[in-house]
Amino acid sequence: MTSLHELPSRHRDGGVGVTSVCSAHPLVIEAAALEALAGDGLLLVEATSNQVDQYGGYTGMRPADFAALVHEIVDRVGLPRERVVLGGDHLGPQRWRDLGPEEAMDRADVLVTAYVRAGFTKIHLDCSEACAGDPVPLPGTLVAERAARLARAAEKAAVELGRPAELSYVIGTEVPVPGGARETIESLTPTTPDAARATVAEHRAAFAEAGVADAWQRVIALVVQPGVEFDHVRVFDYAPEAARNLSAVVTEYPGLVFEAHSTDYQTRDALARLVRDHWAVLKVGPGLTFALREALFALAAIEDELVPEGDRSRLVDELEAAMLADPVWWAGYYDGDPGEQRLARRYSYSDRSRYYWPQPAVAAAVDRLFHNLDTVGIPLPMLSQHLPDQYRRVRTGELSTSARALVIDHVRDVLRDYAYACGKVTA
Repeated sequence: MTSLHELPSRHRDGGVGVTSVCSAHPLVIEAAALEALAGDGLLLVEATSNQVDQYGGYTGMRPADFAALVHEIVDRVGLPRERVVLGGDHLGPQRWRDLGPEEAMDRADVLVTAYVRAGFTKIHLDCSEACAGDPVPLPGTLVAERAARLARAAEKAAVELGRPAELSYVIGTEVPVPGGARETIESLTPTTPDAARATVAEHRAAFAEAGVADAWQRVIALVVQPGVEFDHVRVFDYAPEAARNLSAVVTEYPGLVFEAHSTDYQTRDALARLVRDHWAVLKVGPGLTFALREALFALAAIEDELVPEGDRSRLVDELEAAMLADPVWWAGYYDGDPGEQRLARRYSYSDRSRYYWPQPAVAAAVDRLFHNLDTVGIPLPMLSQHLPDQYRRVRTGELSTSARALVIDHVRDVLRDYAYACGKVTA
């Protein structure tokens, strides 16, 4: 089983980083596997606690199911499993924060145990959100105490499997909301150096108090806010000068690197600067499904030109109908009048549409779209109009005109920027 234990030393020796792919969509995972295969590096895929849990999460998958999905895809594309790292993101009581702390933490213990038993080796311990009856904001010492408790559950599960040394942990309380901000952001401030130091000290002490001091040597990364985020229509780009003092803090801890969440939509150069400044783990999720949606919408526009109306997939309409029929994943995010909400459902950076691709009617529309276009064929001038980068690769023989291949390659365009920024982390 592959781990990331050597990432901090490799980062210091060669300035490399690793891309963390945070998506459960099979086409996104396949794109990431192909990119890893082409670059001869590691594939790090992470499931979040709202996507995948012991009850199924919003994807309907338990940790073992997610692991099986990733392994099926990498086996199919020819990426060796020893080059795959599975990570659990935001593992903690968040899913049950409406319950009392003890009940929520009991469930979080089971969650972390299930991830470890399923072969996940990168474990992000995130107990930063308050449960029912908790003080707000949570004291850092309480956050650390709960994280250490979950580390103890993870260690116990790993010992039972005979693989405790394979685990690596990520800590940190300055964690952006998974999937991007729920509201329009007016300003963003990096974590202060003192807050970063306090997080490390509190967690180290809590690990010792919980009886898992030996596990502290496997803490490889600290989540801090470098000043990057996105909301529905705006991206906060990395400003190195604003994070200079914070960046220097990591040099005080030879075994640690920083982990950056919500790096979606950063420019290629900004991603490279983040890695240079010790954010050696770059997490991306909605930016990948945003690219997936872009490509599918582009193909749907081509289909409208080529396929008789009665035979079309009506993909865009099917997605809109699914989102209107079950607004739970977007209604609390998109404000404004009906017209503004409609645009947000389709084009927002926060990409709430990603929750709806697995729905049967939407998935069937994607399959029909692919079938229709592969049957009629996509004329190259139309491909140039709608997917110009893929057109260029088709012209040079690097890429086929299969609709599925075009979508995957468009997602890989995002991952290519990350690969450039991270260099190469090998197994």
